[in-house]
Amino acid sequence: MKINKNIIKELNDYLEEFNLSEIEYTEKDIKVKVSKSRLSKNIETSLPVIESKAKKDEISTDKSKKITSPIIGTAYLAPEPGGKKFIEVGQKIKKGDTIMIVEAMKTMNHVPSPVDGLIKEISVEDGQPVEYGQTIAILD
Repeated sequence: MKINKNIIKELNDYLEEFNLSEIEYTEKDIKVKVSKSRLSKNIETSLPVIESKAKKDEISTDKSKKITSPIIGTAYLAPEPGGKKFIEVGQKIKKGDTIMIVEAMKTMNHVPSPVDGLIKEISVEDGQPVEYGQTIAILD
């Protein structure tokens, strides 16, 4: 299957033009979904300054481990709607335990924990779009 880059470019232009966070296009058996981060451009431009200050504090005081999304997609905290969540705040997990699913192009990708730890924070909500490298959970 050859991907028509013009369709993706056009959908991306529509995201900007109509200030959308996500758009989907279907034609016969081809489905294209384009999404972007929900942060505004003003917030994004100020983030590096805030992050650099926060990182200095983390080095000296915070031993938390951040788990990031390995792909762009939609985060799901349970294997099925209404099902038991993979993780809860305060839960102990081991390296390799599934912490959530990130769905991309109708493929459910299990995200394993890279380390043992205690869930300190779940940084995304069920059904929320996530970006590559975005923090999805924090462990102690």
